[in-house]
Amino acid sequence: MAHLKGKERADYVQNMFGRIAGRYNLMNRLMTFGQDMTWRRFVVKQANLPQGGKLLDLATGTGDIAFEALKAVPNVQAVGADFALPMMRVGQTLPLGARVGWTAADALNLPFPDGVFDAVTSGYLVRNVIDIPRCFAEQLRVLKPGGRIVVLDSSPPPRNLLRPFIEIHLRYVIPLLGRLIAGKQGADAYQYLPSSTQAFKTPEQLAAIMREAGVRNVQYRTFMFGTMAVHWGEK
Repeated sequence: MAHLKGKERADYVQNMFGRIAGRYNLMNRLMTFGQDMTWRRFVVKQANLPQGGKLLDLATGTGDIAFEALKAVPNVQAVGADFALPMMRVGQTLPLGARVGWTAADALNLPFPDGVFDAVTSGYLVRNVIDIPRCFAEQLRVLKPGGRIVVLDSSPPPRNLLRPFIEIHLRYVIPLLGRLIAGKQGADAYQYLPSSTQAFKTPEQLAAIMREAGVRNVQYRTFMFGTMAVHWGEK
């Protein structure tokens, strides 16, 4: 699962999100104690979208970040892109679903021209891609000068007194919830998600990768005892 590499990993992630699409939103609310929507609103705030601006939300899933952008800036043009088509089909049925431009896309080879978006956001994308620098290079390519990249993703538990309790939540509570809520077809997905979190970059490491990729003025803020982070920067 989390140890998979290259195309095998990409195929696994795509199929996994397809299997859990129907229960994805409910699981997010339960796993994060409802805090995930607060983080998504923070993502939209950091995107600094202008009136009538254009947003690309990568790994859009069921569209939560795109929907928050439409609430914050009602005349924004929101494009939601993902390679997990069942996730986007769920999003299309939700309130505001008709106002998002849903697009099948690979984050490493975006089907958009250069310099067209005012902001590129993503939620739980970077942890799952097989080439993180290429992912940021593509985001920079499709951004307008001065546009913002904003990344929401999980982080390995920091080494402090809470770490043992956080690891119990990741290793045991989340997989159990996955089996109860998503059923047998989603059981392995909610083992993969915690293990990929523990194997991912620290917030400092991800910020360094963004800077090396050419993102300027990179900053970040952590949430939920350091296990979630929002990074942002500019082209």
